[in-house]
Amino acid sequence: MFNAILVQQAEADQRSHAALTQLDSESLPQGDVLVRVEWSTLNYKDALAITGKGAVVRRFPMVPGIDLAGVVEQSEHSAWAPGDRVLLNGWGVGEAHWGGLAQRARVKGEWLTRLPPSLNTHQAMAIGTAGYTAMLSVLALERHGLTPDRGEVLVTGANGGVGSYAIAALAARGYRVIAATGRPRESAFLERLGAAEIIDRSELSGPGKPLAKARWFAAIDSVGSHTLANVCAHTYPDGLVAACGLAQGMDFPTTVAPFILRGVSLLGINSVTRPAEERQQAWARLAEDIDPALLDEISHDISLGDTLEAAERLLAGEIRGRLVVDVNA
Repeated sequence: MFNAILVQQAEADQRSHAALTQLDSESLPQGDVLVRVEWSTLNYKDALAITGKGAVVRRFPMVPGIDLAGVVEQSEHSAWAPGDRVLLNGWGVGEAHWGGLAQRARVKGEWLTRLPPSLNTHQAMAIGTAGYTAMLSVLALERHGLTPDRGEVLVTGANGGVGSYAIAALAARGYRVIAATGRPRESAFLERLGAAEIIDRSELSGPGKPLAKARWFAAIDSVGSHTLANVCAHTYPDGLVAACGLAQGMDFPTTVAPFILRGVSLLGINSVTRPAEERQQAWARLAEDIDPALLDEISHDISLGDTLEAAERLLAGEIRGRLVVDVNA
């Protein structure tokens, strides 16, 4: 038997309900690798699944948790053997396949990534999908020509998980970072991460002009909607914008002006189904660029049982940075 957060749907009204419960290994879904989970995370998507406030779960019952890190216990996959330290991000885990908010997970071997030698499982989950997505964004910008001498880089949603790690990763490589936040009282935190300048998100969150004064060469946006439109409108000619989130909304109320008059490139970041080599490259850079001392600044630990209450607080915008879940506490 093992502990897990289980989301079930009531037949009467189709509402979902999450609870801390005990399951047996026979109930685990199909997969060729059994992982003893040590640490997981609580992300925005997990909070939606737990509270039932978003159509995240595709089948019931479901163990949420889009991240996990632990040790292989059993494997029928050629790439993995018992004792291997692994992590998992994405692939529909926690949505269509049981995820990481449990002490055991059975998954497909091709979904797993080998843990970099310099990271332990707790550190990997302190980084989690948020840091991994941030690094995919940095790497995409660099593949399209971004270097520190090209100009400043804006990071929106700066106090969130993606934003926090984007700032830290960019600053570690010598970029001058502008952080956009709705919580100016957190300016000292953002400066410790490496932000050189801080602006209020209200400058970008409302309807704006199709083309505005150029303010930065590149940007990482996890907000979407009007914010992304304004980010593009303020980007220098031949600049770059990586779009990786939709905290404000899925809409994109803009015109083609930034793209055909300034040659701005908009890069979409899909973190869910990246191939193994891209994942390994991103995690290797994270292990190299992220100062372990920053992890305590960006994240804090909660127990598996704490996730139910923390999910509500996360959706209410009361959580700064990352929530790392000790599934064995």
